[in-house]
Amino acid sequence: MSLSQEKYQKEVVPALREEFGIKNINAVPRLVKVCLNMGVGKAIDEAKVLDVAKKDLTLIAGQAAAVTTAKVAISNFHLREGQRIGCRVTLRRQRMYEFIDRLINVAIPRIRDFRGVKDRAFDKQGNYSLGIEDINIFPEINTDAAEYNLGMDVTFVIKNSAGAEQSKRFLKLLGMPFVERDKKE
Repeated sequence: MSLSQEKYQKEVVPALREEFGIKNINAVPRLVKVCLNMGVGKAIDEAKVLDVAKKDLTLIAGQAAAVTTAKVAISNFHLREGQRIGCRVTLRRQRMYEFIDRLINVAIPRIRDFRGVKDRAFDKQGNYSLGIEDINIFPEINTDAAEYNLGMDVTFVIKNSAGAEQSKRFLKLLGMPFVERDKKE
């Protein structure tokens, strides 16, 4: 059992039940999956970039990445329908919690001049999306051999009937370092 999974069961669930008055344990917010996505626009001109991105995403996730293709053609971007344009991975169960451990405890603290992640990226259902500008913050990536500066999107899909407020508190209790804002806002 990973640290995040243990923390969720022993600390987060009781805290959320008390704070929001949740009587049914099944109504407590929980992670369903974590989706990692890399859109590689440079792959239009140079196919090697997509191969590097797929290899790096596979290393980060610990699971094989799937290549995504363009659904429509956009002539201004020289993009054809069906062209390989990115890669993605969906993590569930144990791998999801292991990724969250590495993201919160290892990767995010390696970001230079880090002040916290933004807390406004919640949708109506309570899911949270986070953009990472440089994947070199992950220890699995060899920064000396990195030819391209790649980024990725991380989406936390949270089963929650109450929306963004409970989801934000849930992620904060898990250890997500949100930006501290002034009380005036």
